[in-house]
Amino acid sequence: MSDPYEDAPERTFAALPPAHGRGFAQTWWGQAWLKALEDAAMDLQQLKTGRRLARAGAVGAVSVRPGRITAVVQDRDRTSHRADVLLQELSEDQWDRFLSMAVERAGHIAALLDREMPPHLVEDAAAAGVELLPGLGDLEAECDCGAWDHCGHTAALCYQVARLLDQDPFVLLLMRGRGERELLDELQVRSAPRTEATPARQQTHEGVDAAEAYAAGDILPPVPAAPPVPVEPGLPPSLDTETEPAPGVDPAALEFLATQAAREAHRLLAEAVRAGHEQHSIEAELTSAQDAVRLASSAPAASVTARLAEGSGRDREGLALAVRAWEYGGVPALDVLETEWTVEAENLARARAALASAWEEERPPLRASRNRWTVVGGAAQVRLGPDGRWWPYRKERGRWTPAGPASPDPATALALAEGQE
Repeated sequence: MSDPYEDAPERTFAALPPAHGRGFAQTWWGQAWLKALEDAAMDLQQLKTGRRLARAGAVGAVSVRPGRITAVVQDRDRTSHRADVLLQELSEDQWDRFLSMAVERAGHIAALLDREMPPHLVEDAAAAGVELLPGLGDLEAECDCGAWDHCGHTAALCYQVARLLDQDPFVLLLMRGRGERELLDELQVRSAPRTEATPARQQTHEGVDAAEAYAAGDILPPVPAAPPVPVEPGLPPSLDTETEPAPGVDPAALEFLATQAAREAHRLLAEAVRAGHEQHSIEAELTSAQDAVRLASSAPAASVTARLAEGSGRDREGLALAVRAWEYGGVPALDVLETEWTVEAENLARARAALASAWEEERPPLRASRNRWTVVGGAAQVRLGPDGRWWPYRKERGRWTPAGPASPDPATALALAEGQE
């Protein structure tokens, strides 16, 4: 019997090594993929089994084709099962809308080629009526073990695919129906300038309709090439002069701020050029206390650090803790460090379910206090962020200290907090 999928574009990925002690998704789109699985699963024990199998390297080579992913998953007893997960392909009309949207946003194409899937690409696609990422109930399971819902084998496959998505978001687009080469070819065709004959009124220098002028790329002058971005930020002006500073003016602080401004300008320029002159991601405005932490992360002179601590309402040790949190995760990490909140009932239920299924063996005893869970009798803690991620903390010199970046898996976060990573 012939395979009904044999004529479809397909990519096969070799089996990945075991993932002991680490989360399966580091990118936001990989985490969104796992959220679609975990929100719809009827049996949390099957998710736990799936994580265990995936961590142990029990998932074989993964075949990805439109609408379907397939792999052979091996149980502990060496029994092999074919697991399939199905995701609905986009219709021709949806692909047409997606491609039209992508052509209008050069930054989207550049991001995909950099193996990234920025949130604004997904948002713009959704605005065009195209849902790229799976939602609740979108990941259907088929397994020769006979399970009617997601089993440990299909869950293991999904966890493994999250790692593939981290590396290459084109994997998701292939599942939705288009391979990378096909997509890029279609985008190139749609981006090609029209070559129709120039209308007579253009030849006689009469007024030209703006839409027609834009479409007829052959009559427009070429866009000048972007100047190369300097390798390093420019040098700020020196304040080392013979003139005494005015009262209240700190030359060292001014030089530090000028240096930071030059670095930030260099970063923004590099991002703008890399995105093809389009800058869609606008960072949220920082409060003065948050911006002080950002500046302090550049390790300024002691006198400047002292002023930043005072201006942000922190002591030196408090500022050092805030800088450590910032380096692990920016504003979200800073909020988790300095704010304790009551978890809403729905999110609390999800958190408890995650804690109940995260450990392969017996879970360590935890004491809960609002959004924080502390190992009883220990010096490790995990904190739940508003986005559902878990932040590791350990007690050092009597203060709870950030111990690493956030993880979607509380067991991974606690292992970081206990220094097991």
